[in-house]
Amino acid sequence: MVPGEVSSWLLERGYGEVVSSQYTGGGCINNGATLGTRAGVTFFLKTNPQAPGDMFAREAEGLQALAIPGAPQVPKPYLWGGGYLLLEDLSPAARRADYWAVFGRQLAHLHNHTHPEFGFQHDNFIGSTPQPNPWTANGHAFFIEHRLLFQARLAGSKGLLDGAEVRRVEKLAANLEALVPVQPASLIHGDLWSGNALADAHGSPALIDPAAHYGWAEAELGMTALFGAFPTAFYQAYEETRPLQRDYQQRFPIYNLYHLLNHLNLFGGGYRSQVLSILRRHT
Repeated sequence: MVPGEVSSWLLERGYGEVVSSQYTGGGCINNGATLGTRAGVTFFLKTNPQAPGDMFAREAEGLQALAIPGAPQVPKPYLWGGGYLLLEDLSPAARRADYWAVFGRQLAHLHNHTHPEFGFQHDNFIGSTPQPNPWTANGHAFFIEHRLLFQARLAGSKGLLDGAEVRRVEKLAANLEALVPVQPASLIHGDLWSGNALADAHGSPALIDPAAHYGWAEAELGMTALFGAFPTAFYQAYEETRPLQRDYQQRFPIYNLYHLLNHLNLFGGGYRSQVLSILRRHT
C-alpha cells in the first residue's frame, strides 16, 4: 500500500496519481516496490512498518553523503517517514562489459574522500541494527568500541554468544592495533555486499542500502569478499586508483567479524560458527 504522504507528494509535484505498483520482493529487512505514475515517471518505494522511527531518515542521509561525483551512483532520496522511503528508480539493467573495473575505480574515488575523525553526523543502522557513529579520532578505538564490542555485547545480551565468547571478542579487540595498520577515515558505503551493488539503466555501477560513515576503506573491501568475492578486475582497478597496504586481503576476516556478528544478531545462530571460526584464528 502506498503511504498517503507519498501519494500527496507525487500529486503536488505534477506526477499524478500512482497507476501501478510492482512488488520487487522483500529484502532481508524491508519490502520494495516500483511505482508508476500518471506522468510516466517511475519511483522506488521501500516500506517497513516495524522499522525504527528514524531508520529511513538515516538511510536518506547516507545516500545524500554518498552522492559524490565520480563515485558509484546512488538513488536520490525524495521523501521519507517512519515506515517508508521514496527513492529515484534506478531501473537496473544488465552490467556493461567493463562494469567491475569501473566500479573498482569509482569506489576508490569515493574512499579518497576522507575526514579527520571516524564516525558520522548521526548514528544510523546496519540492516535494522543500530550503528553508533560518534566522532572518534582513533580508528582502532572506533572499530573496537563501536563496531566489534557493540555487536558482541548485543549478541551476549541476546544469548547468542556466551560470556566466554564475548570475552574472546574483547581479547581480539585488545590486540587490534597489532593486527590492523593505521588508516585514514574514508567515506564508505558501510554494507557493501553483492546484493547492494547494482547496475543502473545504463549498466553502470550503482549502490543501494547504505550504512554510510567514515571508516576504514579496507573494511569496506573486506565485506565485498564476505558472501562471494567480487571479480579480480574490481580489486585490480581499485588498487591501480588507490594503492592499498600490503596483505590487506589477509585482514578481511577481522573486518568481517563485525558483519558476521551483526548477521548473528539479526538472523540468529546460523552465523555463530563463522564468528567462532574467526575468533579461533585470532585469539
